[in-house]
Amino acid sequence: MALRPGEVEKVNGQEPDSTRKTIPEIKGNTLRVYLFLLRQGPSELREVQRGLGLSTPSLASYHLDRLLTMGYASQNEAGKYYAVREVSGEILEGFSRVGVLLVPQLLFFAVLFTPIIGYFALMSLHSSAFVPFLAAASLCLVAVVWYQTILVWRRLSSTR
Repeated sequence: MALRPGEVEKVNGQEPDSTRKTIPEIKGNTLRVYLFLLRQGPSELREVQRGLGLSTPSLASYHLDRLLTMGYASQNEAGKYYAVREVSGEILEGFSRVGVLLVPQLLFFAVLFTPIIGYFALMSLHSSAFVPFLAAASLCLVAVVWYQTILVWRRLSSTR
């Protein structure tokens, strides 16, 4: 049976993964605008433009319109734009708010475990034959945690 335009062939009664509803990903200046709205609260178009150093109001308007279309922002009666908080968890997954800063959640683990494992690895190097393996495993664990932290941080940093 031929498919009509716009139809998707179902496999076992389900749509293929590529057509399932996904959360639209925002990045770049659009993410910067969203984060600005989260931090500053309701803002006018020119406030967004000046606050982020965007070259023209139309550029700010473009990114605000994208956020409105995707459902990440809304506009109040006064014409001010604001971030829709219900979706901020989806966008900021992997981050925690510390005051006005957004930091990767893995940063806390990296900061906690780096000195602990480093101390015990150094101290245990002098006490037993299996300790070099413990030190190597600890260093690998620290490397993985820091690597993941940097990946998450770059995701946010690439928007600046």
